[in-house]
Amino acid sequence: MKQTIKHHFKKLKANEYLKIFILRLIGNFLVFSAIFMIAKTFYKPASEEIRYLINKKIEKKYLTTDIKNISNLSRQLESQPKGGLAKLLNIKPAEVIIPEDPNFSIVIPKIGANAKIIDNVDPSDTKVYLEALTKGVAHAQGTAFPGEPGHIFLFAHSTDYFWNVGTYNAIFYLLYKLEKGDEVDLFFRGQRYVYKVIGKQIVDPERVEYLTRKTNREFLTLQTCWPPGTTLKRLLVFAARVAE
Repeated sequence: MKQTIKHHFKKLKANEYLKIFILRLIGNFLVFSAIFMIAKTFYKPASEEIRYLINKKIEKKYLTTDIKNISNLSRQLESQPKGGLAKLLNIKPAEVIIPEDPNFSIVIPKIGANAKIIDNVDPSDTKVYLEALTKGVAHAQGTAFPGEPGHIFLFAHSTDYFWNVGTYNAIFYLLYKLEKGDEVDLFFRGQRYVYKVIGKQIVDPERVEYLTRKTNREFLTLQTCWPPGTTLKRLLVFAARVAE
């Protein structure tokens, strides 16, 4: 009788340990899943902010030039001495940005942005533009191309949910740091086109007149979500072509 009772208690104790083990396993899984989701959400935006702060501290310069001169400029910069912090972190004090695709790319030296541009993307077709924005910056269908008189509209704004900010929004994440006079370079069919920022504005998503604006001069609009990670507003940065 005593052995039966003792065996019963051992069995209860084993079941209790098993339940605790399963609960702990589930708890650890949920914790690690939460950490993974947070890291996935904030990794790219956080890394962009940290990179920008470090570069600003060491006064790093991003440079770009015509395609044919990029190699020569890169070699010239290799011999430049590094400052204290730049040397400690093994960061170049100046760096030439080579466009992702000379056929159609955007380079923004101030924030070190460099991305391929997907042309003729329908901004009214969610499936189409979300797919395009996983590959680079989207050029709105029906707007002008570099070298043509008219309005060029580029966007890298879509983040349907906050946790997708790392997937869609990192390219233009630092766009809000641009000020009047900052340079934006477009590379199109092997040629470089230089634009200067002339202003910026935060608008409601319904303000589609910015997409269809008409102009006789080369005018560039860059769009991203604002605040980052939401679809509440749109940040628009306006730039005009610099005369050669």
